[in-house]
Amino acid sequence: MTVHLPGSDRADTERLREQIARVLTRARERTTGLTDCVDEADLVAQHSRLMSPLVWDLAHIGNQEELWLVRDVGGREPVRADIDQLYDAFRHPRADRPALPLLDPAQARDYTGEVRGKVWDVLADSDLRGDRLISGGFAFGMIAQHEQQHDETMLATHQLRAGAAVLSAAPAPTAAVPVSGEIVLPAGEFMMGTSTDPWALDNERPAHPVRLPGFAIDAAPVTNAQYLEFLEDGGYRRPELWSERGWAHRVEADLTAPQFWERDGGNGWCRRAFGRMTPLRPRQPVAHVCWYEAQAYATWAGKRLPTEAEWEFAARFDPATGRSRRYPWGDADPDETTANLGQRHLEPADVGAYPAGASPAGVHQLIGDVWEWTSSGFEPYPGFEAFPYREYSEVFFGGDYRVLRGGSFGTDQVACRGTFRNWDHPIRRQIFSGFRLARDLRSDER
Repeated sequence: MTVHLPGSDRADTERLREQIARVLTRARERTTGLTDCVDEADLVAQHSRLMSPLVWDLAHIGNQEELWLVRDVGGREPVRADIDQLYDAFRHPRADRPALPLLDPAQARDYTGEVRGKVWDVLADSDLRGDRLISGGFAFGMIAQHEQQHDETMLATHQLRAGAAVLSAAPAPTAAVPVSGEIVLPAGEFMMGTSTDPWALDNERPAHPVRLPGFAIDAAPVTNAQYLEFLEDGGYRRPELWSERGWAHRVEADLTAPQFWERDGGNGWCRRAFGRMTPLRPRQPVAHVCWYEAQAYATWAGKRLPTEAEWEFAARFDPATGRSRRYPWGDADPDETTANLGQRHLEPADVGAYPAGASPAGVHQLIGDVWEWTSSGFEPYPGFEAFPYREYSEVFFGGDYRVLRGGSFGTDQVACRGTFRNWDHPIRRQIFSGFRLARDLRSDER
């Protein structure tokens, strides 16, 4: 999402206001689609202890919008101050939320609709200038990103729910060009993170120089066919391929294949996706693997996971200009030719499907398709400052979280850019997660 900062020209402010209206509307249309497609019993059910009931996400979206845009930015009276604690994500773990006296589906829809109506008034009255919260429409952008992040979470809940399929989309595209092997990137310094993107979140800031030795990175994410070789070579039966913690988790959780893979009755595999069983597409990036699985595969392949800095260098550095770009292909917003984003498809595209989205060095599909695990823990950048609240990023630093990069087919473009950082526990695989590999250069390659 290219954001035009408001200047002295009134037309600039109007353009920004229209952009904000578009991203908020797009997010709400997606939220509505993900909640209107199931009945009330499905909305209030907990389909996994890892996930909230869909109706909680729906009202939580409205509550965050009310807190930040109606009350804080707009200075309006509360719509429902009595429900704040019910929808405080830090007060109630997901597993406990079904027992709360939540708004029922009709009440949740009415509430989010009333809040949105007031937000339109706030947007119309704001000149989008002033303090850091409102300048450039940051608060509106933050809320659009928040809603889309919950939409992706609700999409993951749909993947976990049992029953008939309720979502549909066109199949993801097949390969347009052959992509294989690895890309050698020379040593260099680049600016990691951002200090200028007006809607970047606090953990993406500030921009800071990072110097990297040369390394090689795979031209594409690891595919289903490649991962199947690991599985058939006994990858889940060989503790020497796993870290100590990873093997302990593999045994305890009885991991034998990526989540949602099932035998097709013969010697082949199928994948269950959103209520449908489909044959495994060999050239799709593998999805629904945890960090420990990715790490074990890397060991089996004689490589490693890239660091977060290596991933961003591959995704953003332009050797022709020496600058860090917003996306691998440049600064232009993503579209259907450059990346698989925004739930246009309900699956990753085949490797080689988006040649227009490749980096200058020839690294493909860094944006969209699957979130990519990196080897890095989630830590603050030098000079980090929590904004506008500690609970977005700061409270998660220093734990066992591992960083994921690049977005997935379920990520909206407003919440996906070359600097965007996602994080999760290394055991999680209900998310749309995959990976690509990297390695250190040999002495003759440096």
